[in-house]
Parts: sequence; structure tokens; C-alpha cells
Amino acid sequence: MMSDPHDGILAIDTHVDIPWPPGLSVFEDGPRCVDLPKMRRGRIAATCFVAYVPQGPRDAAGHQAATARARAMLDEIAAMAPADGSGGVLAPSAAAIEAAYQAGRPGIVPVIENGYAVGTDLANLDEFAARGVRYITLTHNGHNAIGDAAIPLPSLDDPPALYGGLSDFGQAVVARMNALGILVDISHTAKTTMLQAVARSRVPVFASHSCVRALCEHKRNLDDEQLDALGATGGLVQITIVSNFLRPKARTQDVSVADIADHVDYVVNRIGIDHVGIGTDFDGGGEVRDFRNAAEAPALTAELARRGYGHAELQKIWGGNFLRLLRQAETFAAG
Repeated sequence: MMSDPHDGILAIDTHVDIPWPPGLSVFEDGPRCVDLPKMRRGRIAATCFVAYVPQGPRDAAGHQAATARARAMLDEIAAMAPADGSGGVLAPSAAAIEAAYQAGRPGIVPVIENGYAVGTDLANLDEFAARGVRYITLTHNGHNAIGDAAIPLPSLDDPPALYGGLSDFGQAVVARMNALGILVDISHTAKTTMLQAVARSRVPVFASHSCVRALCEHKRNLDDEQLDALGATGGLVQITIVSNFLRPKARTQDVSVADIADHVDYVVNRIGIDHVGIGTDFDGGGEVRDFRNAAEAPALTAELARRGYGHAELQKIWGGNFLRLLRQAETFAAG
């Protein structure tokens, strides 16, 4: 009997949304794409659960509301790891993720999507770091105080570009994130913002949930110049499974794990096996017909194995590369 290529893999999904307002339980096998029972069935060792803050007005009231929402969502993420041990375990470091895996407990990694949550106060970064936040996506759709987004929002009267990349405040945010050991996530940012973040950050940056523009023309995807910049600096791109990022105008039923593997292959061939991973965007739009929830993760591993990736390479793709990046961030912050 053929061995299961997913066996013995410490798998990490670097981008999963939580429902908001809170409702559907993470402790029960329910309608969420990712809950603790599905993580166990799919042998996902750890998940980066996202406090997602949609972009609103860039004013004091907007910033205050964004920070308050992020705090409440981080409380909800922390509650996935109750003290009685009945759920997951909070895993805000590479070592903690590995310890959770060894203990057979789902690792819960708190992260924030949209630096709008920072407002214009660097002290919020210190608070988020203290709560265990391991990365912050600099922007979402719509420019914020940190920098330009890949997709401006006409509803917020966004010009095509607000700063031409990172703002002065954004430069300070990147430096403070480095100092605190928070990874810089450039998914959703404009290309200018992304390239400036690569140049400014003292720790490699990464895209927590993006795809390859050469395979699918979309403003959210990374072009070859961006991929090369990640490769040259030790960063990585976590391939997402949003259908229309994988193939133009595709719907869930139009795409499969083969399409995800095509994007992985492209990155590996262009910049190497050390610079790619998986960030599904489950419960935020990510889903393909044969990988609809965390329980079905082994289907992707099987497809990658069919393409010739061995155990060591699968481990890098499924979590090893992300753990390396976390350790680099931790080492820099400690230094």
C-alpha cells in the first residue's frame, strides 16, 4: 500500500478568516471551512487565524473603530485556546508551533489583516505583539495610513496612488514591526508599497495569501519582478486558493488542487523551493472543488507528491519555510 505523503508533515495554513461578528463555533465540526475538528482530520498542525479589519475612513474615528475591532477579534482568536486544554493551543512562536504539533494539539497563531488596525499610533503595534500577533498585512483593499493598496476603493475617494508606496508613517511601522518580531505581510499592497517594504524591512517580508500574476492576471497577484525581489531577500509567497486568483474569472468549481500546484511549481521554478508555501484564505473566499475545507488538505499534498515533491520539499511548502521566517523575525527582535 502506498504511503500517505501528508504523513509526518507539520502543516501550517498561513491565512484563515474568522467569522465576524462571532458566531459559528471553532470547537465543532460545522459550516466553517476551518474549525478544530477539520484541522485535526486534515492534519493541519497550525493555522494563522486572521483578525480582518475592512478599510474605512482614514480619520480618528475610523482608526479608533479599526483598533477596537482588531482587539475584539484577537480576544476571539485567543479564546480558541482555552486554559482547560479543550481546544487549540496559542502558538505565537516557531517553537510553540512545533511544541503544539508534538503534543497533537491544533496551534492557534493570531495575525491581523490590514494595518488600518494600527491607526496612526505605533504603540498599538506593541500591544498587538504582546497579544501574540505574528504578522500584519500592511493594507487590505483601499489605501490606509501605512501605504498604497493594490486595489484602491472609489467608495473612500481613493486616488490610484496616495503616497507612491509606503507613507513616512508606513516606513516607521515596518521598522517597529521588525523590532517587535512581527512579520511584514505584503498581500494586498500596491507593487510600489511591496517593493519599498522589501527594501525597508530588515527581516524578509512575505505574502500570506497571494498567487502568481504570470499565470493569472489579477491586481492581487505578484508579478515576476515581485517574486524575484522575494527570492533575492529570503522572503516567500504563500499560494492562496481563491479561484479567480488561480485562473482568470474562475469559480470554485472551475479550479482544483492542480491549479494550486501550478502556482507552486511556477514559484519553485522561478525563485526556488525555499520561497513558497500555502495560505488558503479559507472562510475569506478561498476554496477549490477538491479542497473545500481544512479536512481536505491531504488532497493538495497528494497532487504535489504526484508532481515529484518529496517529503522534505513538502515540509518546506507546508510550513517549514514559514517557520524559518518566523525564526528570523524572532532572532532579529531578540538581537
